[in-house]
Amino acid sequence: MENIGKGLDRTLKSKNLTSKLDKLMEEVMQDKDVQEFITEHREQLTDDDIVKSYAKLYEFVQEKKKYELKDASMIAPGYEPRLFMNFHYIDVTYVPTENLIQKQEQAIIRNRVKAMDMPKDIREARLDKLELTTERIEAFQEAVKFIDEFEDNPKGFHQGLYLQGTFGVGKTYLLGAIANTLAEKGFQTTLVHFPTFAVEMKQSIQKDTVGEKLEAVKRAPILMIDDIGADSMSSWVRDDILGVILQYRMQEQLPTFFSSNFDMKQLEREHLSVTQRGEEEPLKAKRIMERVRYLTKEINMIGENRRLSN
Repeated sequence: MENIGKGLDRTLKSKNLTSKLDKLMEEVMQDKDVQEFITEHREQLTDDDIVKSYAKLYEFVQEKKKYELKDASMIAPGYEPRLFMNFHYIDVTYVPTENLIQKQEQAIIRNRVKAMDMPKDIREARLDKLELTTERIEAFQEAVKFIDEFEDNPKGFHQGLYLQGTFGVGKTYLLGAIANTLAEKGFQTTLVHFPTFAVEMKQSIQKDTVGEKLEAVKRAPILMIDDIGADSMSSWVRDDILGVILQYRMQEQLPTFFSSNFDMKQLEREHLSVTQRGEEEPLKAKRIMERVRYLTKEINMIGENRRLSN
């Protein structure tokens, strides 16, 4: 570097550069990475080329300091500055770090799971974190079976699961774990908390957005309807919302999942047959359940209420 320094000194003096710039240039030239880069490419660089590249060398040194300090004021946060030859001049490029690449990949995976009014911990649900008990093993095995078969043949028809059980046994968690596993394999899933969704659909009437929201849900590549049966249901929600969703998904043979505190028989007789007004409509309930049974396989989940034990 001594010969390089002498040559640059002559060039700087010939260009009448200020003493302040001399000091800045000296600091830049003392940087180890700058020295190694110039040495490696010395045959391609004249002293004048290096001086003309000063602005980029200065940018590199400053951004490298910020990068090492994880300073958010970097030009490109998460990207590591590196020098490269741009014809006969030195330039700076910014390369994504492994950490940034991992974060971007994780963001892509997260975006494949559209959770509508679902608990925050749904994002962290994983099959390998599910507490396996004798009572839950069937649900776990069926979940893994679905994932494997769907991955092997995503265009074929696959029955989803109807997870039935009391409060806090892990039904919603298992749905989230299935969705996250599918996301890691490149598949998109929409999870809907049905009682909240029903309220939003009623509110959408005034905004004239019912059709838009309904289309988004019914066409979801994989749909998971959580907590169906938790609240009383109007005939409009049952027939014009749930019925339309299930009819479309049955026709298109799209994977659909449910979770409920009711088993299928109870859902039909105690929930879908009786409207909010107390009217009994067993035939309409039966029509809905025919679609539910076609789309899903019923699995009974048993276990302690994890919400109370935590």
